[in-house]
Amino acid sequence: MNYLFLIAASTMISLAIIPLMVRVAPRLGMMDEPDPRKVHESPTPRVGGWGIIIGALLPVLLIAPLDGLIQSYIFGSIVLLIFGALDDHNEMGHYTKFIGQIIAVVPVVFYADLYVSHIPLLSIELPAFIGKPFTAIALIGMINAINHSDGLDGLAGGESLASLAAIALLAYLAGDGNLAITITFGAIGGILGFLRYNTHPAMVFMGDGGSQFLGFTLGFLTVLLTQIIDTELSPAIALLLLGVPIIDIITVLWKRVSGGNNPFLATKNHIHHRLLDRGFAHKESVVVIYTIHTFLVASGLWLRNANDWIILVFYFTVAVFVFFFLSWSEQTGWKANKTEAHRVLSWSIDKVGNSGILVWGPRRFLELAIPFYLVSVAVWLNKIPEDFGWVALLLAVALALQALNIYPFRKSMRRSIIYTTAVFVIYLSILDRPSWRNEWVAYVEFIFYAAVGLSIFLAIQFSPRRRKEEFNVTALDYLLLFVVAASLIFSQAAVDIGGFNVNIFIVVLCIILYGTELMLVERKKRADLLGKAAWLTLVIIALRGLGVIQFELSF
Repeated sequence: MNYLFLIAASTMISLAIIPLMVRVAPRLGMMDEPDPRKVHESPTPRVGGWGIIIGALLPVLLIAPLDGLIQSYIFGSIVLLIFGALDDHNEMGHYTKFIGQIIAVVPVVFYADLYVSHIPLLSIELPAFIGKPFTAIALIGMINAINHSDGLDGLAGGESLASLAAIALLAYLAGDGNLAITITFGAIGGILGFLRYNTHPAMVFMGDGGSQFLGFTLGFLTVLLTQIIDTELSPAIALLLLGVPIIDIITVLWKRVSGGNNPFLATKNHIHHRLLDRGFAHKESVVVIYTIHTFLVASGLWLRNANDWIILVFYFTVAVFVFFFLSWSEQTGWKANKTEAHRVLSWSIDKVGNSGILVWGPRRFLELAIPFYLVSVAVWLNKIPEDFGWVALLLAVALALQALNIYPFRKSMRRSIIYTTAVFVIYLSILDRPSWRNEWVAYVEFIFYAAVGLSIFLAIQFSPRRRKEEFNVTALDYLLLFVVAASLIFSQAAVDIGGFNVNIFIVVLCIILYGTELMLVERKKRADLLGKAAWLTLVIIALRGLGVIQFELSF
């Protein structure tokens, strides 16, 4: 199974659906109006969940066998989308939402027989009459955990992305996780498409439908992983894989109940609210939570076979530390104010950047390096599958029509095609790597990627900030940085799927796509080298993949 196509298809579907839903959101009454509990200041469409869910489910419907487990998962997802859409249109209240959640989880547990039979610290197997109700309650709890964490731009989507990636990796390592990987990659693609519109300041929110679907999917996959796919895993690993949302929802409920309040009454005592109150900016709050969550998820990978006690103590130690810091800062009045040293450092960096070469130098390098990379790799590849050739041909025709401004090939399509071209080239280069025999190729690659990465950093750091449109670092960028760091850390135990090195793929993908994004955002009126190079690259891949031109280069 080609998982690249699965993620690409899910992402493209999500990217296509969300703008359509944004247009009709005001007429459907699905706008999130500002109020004292929320952090946004203007009405925002809350229809992103449609893109996430449809983008995630359509490829799964086409690929996965429609057995009872998949049927119950798809049924539950659609139920949550419907109830979520109704709630986004007209606030239904918690009890009505619970009805939808119960309808969604009951088939998974009682029809598909997916339930928790092994729990931490107990060596005995839970009987079905205990395990099934427990699983239903746990799934509903996870649905609400992600739903309540969806309070800042990119937060719930980023948290879910990190957890899903870890679940996919563990399912692959188990050797029998194709179903879980398929569902996981579909959800990842849906989230990636959504995050394109949801990074701060967000153009769209996922809404209750999207957040409940992500919670449902994470709960479903975690039970599937730990109870069926790999029973050697400690059941306690679920806490680390699901990370911060579990800590947050338990603490919030405790604070509400201990304060004599309705446990279902919305308040501003979630982690993200408390960080904002401590003086952290919107993006900074998201980055702090991403850091804690990614640390827990990565720890889950390291401790996957550890003793239950070790995992539980580790998880709750992190939880206690987080809330001790929050409580201490609230009691002492501490706030994350910018220091004078920070302002002097920022002024010094800006002063150096205004010298000139650090402003235009890195950008000129990227304008030449990335087009050269796309075309040269397409020429040097020895293995280009036929299906890539057909897709490249279609994309080359679409890009040519877009350049001629022929309806309905809009400008937004150009960006998506260039991204897809870059992903194709990177994927094929990693797939073809075993045929590259000379070590000097690896050194050249390393120097090139390091130079591109350094140029991206310098271009962002020393931006003149005079353009109408600038490349701005978002919280999602920090999450991807964590992913790259994790890939490098795990590189010595590289994940190879049929000779395909996933670790290298992730690192190279992030470097090249960031350079591509920077060039697209800050595009000038000069000759469009990137667009032309992408078209030429697609033509080369199409001709070679379809066997029109055949040759082989040996390194």
